[in-house]
Amino acid sequence: MRHKTHKPAVRLERIRIDDVAAEGKCLVRTDEGVIFVEGRLGGPAVAPGDLVDIRITNTKKQYREAVVEHVHEYGPVRTEPFCEHFGTCGGCKWQHIQYGEQLRFKHQQVVDHLTRIGKVALPPFQPILPSEGKQYYRNKLEFTCADGRWMTDAEVRSGEHIDQRAVGFHVPKRFDKVLPIRHCYLQADPSNDIRLAVANYVQEHNLSLYNLKTHRGFLRTLIIRTASTGEVMVTVQVGEDHPEALNQLLGFLQTSFPQITSLNYILNRKMNDSYQDQEVINVAGRPYIEERMDPGIGEPLTFRIGPKSFYQTNSEQAYELYRIARDGAKLTGEELVYDLYTGTGTIALFVARMAKRVVGIEYVEMAVNDANVNAKINGIGNASFFAGDMKALLTDEFMDTHGHPDVVITDPPRAGMDEEVTRQLLKAAPQRIVYVSCNTATQARDLAILDELYDVTAVQPVDMFPHTHHVENIVVLEKRAKE
Repeated sequence: MRHKTHKPAVRLERIRIDDVAAEGKCLVRTDEGVIFVEGRLGGPAVAPGDLVDIRITNTKKQYREAVVEHVHEYGPVRTEPFCEHFGTCGGCKWQHIQYGEQLRFKHQQVVDHLTRIGKVALPPFQPILPSEGKQYYRNKLEFTCADGRWMTDAEVRSGEHIDQRAVGFHVPKRFDKVLPIRHCYLQADPSNDIRLAVANYVQEHNLSLYNLKTHRGFLRTLIIRTASTGEVMVTVQVGEDHPEALNQLLGFLQTSFPQITSLNYILNRKMNDSYQDQEVINVAGRPYIEERMDPGIGEPLTFRIGPKSFYQTNSEQAYELYRIARDGAKLTGEELVYDLYTGTGTIALFVARMAKRVVGIEYVEMAVNDANVNAKINGIGNASFFAGDMKALLTDEFMDTHGHPDVVITDPPRAGMDEEVTRQLLKAAPQRIVYVSCNTATQARDLAILDELYDVTAVQPVDMFPHTHHVENIVVLEKRAKE
């Protein structure tokens, strides 16, 4: 039998980290090409300016990948992480980088994508808009309840028996391992108290948690939503039908946390945790919570948020995002506005009072139902919502029936717009397009197509998620005058 021979790992010592790259990684430029570097799980993090030893983990034709083995010297952009779980938890990966530097890196990411991928003429960019809240800014968190606890090296070496049940977050690149969280800085109270109470309840009542490999076990996920109104929604997802155990757990939550205004559960026997296609049972309170936002015109808007509803997870910064998008639309009250990928109609309703009429299009039918409810409870009668696949719905026939848009606001998912949709916008030829994006790489790709007819007149990055590499970006396009 022939045995495989393993090449020794390539280790480079005392390498200076140059910059940040996509997906939160850092990079080193060498004579042999670029190396993308990331921190090692449970080990040292990496930041620009650091002097490090790295180990090559993958070699591609145009680049190499590596992890940090040792940090000799910290760079000037460093700061002390505030969370004890930093480096092992998959969230808030930029805690060790000063917030001002985070903004600079995000701003540069937008510049790089739009110039290198889009390759269109661009105006001067507006400075990235920082987030006022840098901790406890999320209104929704989903915790995994799993029979597969992440163990530290010290715990493994100890040889002691450790209960494998955990309520927390997945560790990076390990779908089957969950890190129990003592305190999370992402969501305000009572989020931490509820999660810790459930974790203690699991131990005291010996509940089984879902095993992500065998797909057996009772408790699967704990979803907590909060609102600026003070309302709290808790949704428990279980993988097995044990009515007595479920009722006792829900009763415990109801008694222990009277501030929960919406308590729900989902029985999900599927092999994955997605629940958009599952029935939600409301146990106590209303089947929704309400969020409010004041657009500065008329009464504040009220948005009903159910267990399956999409709503921007940074509520305060969502207002800034919508305000900038509305300002970019330059509405006078006479325009027909199309809001593509409208979700539950938040942007559409935010701009409706400044438009003649708004048409929202969304592929998730339940989201359109939510949008219609939100329009009704806010007394907005000039907004209509339609459900269907975007490229199948946004047709010449649709626009002949509902009117050709003067302004289009589009906020697609990370994959960007389908090319057929982008080209349909060229046919529709609205005077103005406001493109809101959570992925500037796909936004840049779409801008390259729209460049046939449109000029980019404004670019405004917005930080929605401090201490992560994610950035939102708003681009305003104006139809080019005929020569």
